[in-house]
Amino acid sequence: MKKILSFSLFLIAGLVFSQILPSAMGENFHSFKEVTNILLYISLSFIMINVGREFELDKVNWRSYVQDYFIAMATAALPWIFVAMYFVFVLLPVEFSTTWDAWKESLLLSRFAAPTSAGILFTMLAAIGLKSSWIYKKIQVLAIFDDLDTILLMIPLQIIMIGMKWQMAAVLLVVFLLLYYGWKKMGAYKLRQDWIAILFYSALVVGITWGLHFITASFLGKDEGIHIEVLLPAFILGMVMGHINTDSKTERVVTNGISIFFMFLVGMSMPLFIGSHTMSDDVVAGASLLGQQPMLPAGRIIFHVIIVSILSNIGKLVPVLFYRDRYIEERLALSIGMFTRGEVGAGIIFIALSYNIGGPALVISVLSIVLNLILTGIFVVWVKKLSIHATLKRERAELAQ
Repeated sequence: MKKILSFSLFLIAGLVFSQILPSAMGENFHSFKEVTNILLYISLSFIMINVGREFELDKVNWRSYVQDYFIAMATAALPWIFVAMYFVFVLLPVEFSTTWDAWKESLLLSRFAAPTSAGILFTMLAAIGLKSSWIYKKIQVLAIFDDLDTILLMIPLQIIMIGMKWQMAAVLLVVFLLLYYGWKKMGAYKLRQDWIAILFYSALVVGITWGLHFITASFLGKDEGIHIEVLLPAFILGMVMGHINTDSKTERVVTNGISIFFMFLVGMSMPLFIGSHTMSDDVVAGASLLGQQPMLPAGRIIFHVIIVSILSNIGKLVPVLFYRDRYIEERLALSIGMFTRGEVGAGIIFIALSYNIGGPALVISVLSIVLNLILTGIFVVWVKKLSIHATLKRERAELAQ
């Protein structure tokens, strides 16, 4: 619970600093921002490598995962679609509801609602004694799959944002090769997996992806370089690592510390949205359609945060409709467990920022993650109670036989 509260508090602290530092630092803020962006990408890469390390499948019986993947995909898709529609039809003026720019920006930003925070969820479920349960084992598969689905969908979303240039064909080729390599070499390499090594790998992934963009942009032009987000390369690197148990107090402290630092940096990446001088004319001219919308009063922001959170969690109830051989309590517990949001969703918001997507929708998205983090303890307790109820029901049914 302490970890979840830390995530929330540091994300909020980052939001506060994002509104104070630009005016306090003046001309030095631009250089400071470049440094924090590098640290943010390294932290995101570190997190995604660890998500990849959790990805374990029985390759011989891969067909048994087909249903799970499609359920996970639907569980990620419905919150995304619900929130995107809310942004277009409720937040934006009615004249924008049929414009392509409104839809493509909303589809990218609302993707934050799709991924489940696997790291937080697995830790908390294990802590309350559910590690050997069907709920834990099934949610482990679904949560990793919906993270993977989120990462993969960022490719077509990138294409939507910048158009189908030839560079995107190169990106698609790289993505295909990475996925093929990850599947073939899953768990094949016994690399060092302590936090120092993973931090080094993270910096290496960022250096390679940025280096590729720098080199291609040098030859082809500033806006024509090949840009690959760190999400997939980092995930695949974690995926090909043979599992080595490095669990220790130091490892947990450092890993949690990097995740908390990442949440703080995401908060600090937010554009100005408080005060009478929130956006200059130059910023407005370069902003997206969502970014050009006037900021809403605090009361309305809070209302939208609550509605967006409810919509995104309703979308996570897809597993209730499947796994009919299990009790309804188990299926509901599985769905509620996937309400948890965290680092990957925050990473999607940061990527949306790189396309100048801002405005009320961005603030609502960040605060929705904060709200879900605060409620995570309640979700997990709910999961435990449903699990106990299902166990008692099963025992009664067995005794009746």
